[in-house]
Formats: sequence, structure tokens, C-alpha cells
Amino acid sequence: MKNSNNVRKIREERLMSKMELARLAGVSSVTIDRIERGEACRMETKRKIILALGFALSDKDEVFPESRT
Repeated sequence: MKNSNNVRKIREERLMSKMELARLAGVSSVTIDRIERGEACRMETKRKIILALGFALSDKDEVFPESRT
């Protein structure tokens, strides 16, 4: 099941590479690629990405709309 998210859009707006986001989030670039394609991931991974993009966890819906992080 594909999950809609704004990770790629936000990452590109902030002029970040997949590698940079992966490093900041503490995950692999393959994980970032999978998430940007809409594949499922663990809640902890979502939390790491939200924080790495500079958002507070309370702003999770801007990155992962309608998710339960």
C-alpha cells in the first residue's frame, strides 16, 4: 500500500539531497528513497525524518498527512 507524504517536496524545497536527509535522520538513503516512493515505514523512522527536516513532532501532518506518528 502506497502512503502519501511530502518528504520529497520538503527536502527539495530545502535544497537537501537524499544522502543529507538520511545522514541527519540517522537512516539509510535507500530508506529515504522508499519513503519518497510512498512505501510504508516505522513510526520511529517517521519521527526521525520529521525532526531532520526541521519540524516539531506536533507538525507531523505537514510531512506525513494523516499519519499516526
